[in-house]
Amino acid sequence: VQLQASGGGLVHPGGSLRLSCSVSGADFRVLDMGWYRQAPGKEREFVGYITRVGLTNYGDSVKGRFIVSRDLSRNTLNLRMNDLKPEDTAVYLCYTNRGGRRYWGQGTLVTVSS
Repeated sequence: VQLQASGGGLVHPGGSLRLSCSVSGADFRVLDMGWYRQAPGKEREFVGYITRVGLTNYGDSVKGRFIVSRDLSRNTLNLRMNDLKPEDTAVYLCYTNRGGRRYWGQGTLVTVSS
């Protein structure tokens, strides 16, 4: 299973950004997938996930601002981030679980700064 994250960049506070994670090597429709993030000097933090049947869950720090979704036609996991804050600055990593193992993408950097 391979995951490739993209879409990171520099955004002003209050702005929006969409991250994508393309998935290959597995049947996308049966995967539970999600996002974590890691800021410099901090532990990895749960952002959100979506199950194979479309149920979602979010970390408290992003709830109400971030949306996890899937594009089944493109085998892509998305993360829509709204009302971004400087504390959202981090490397964002997508993941999926399969066969008792967690697979990670390489991460994409999001910087929120004026």
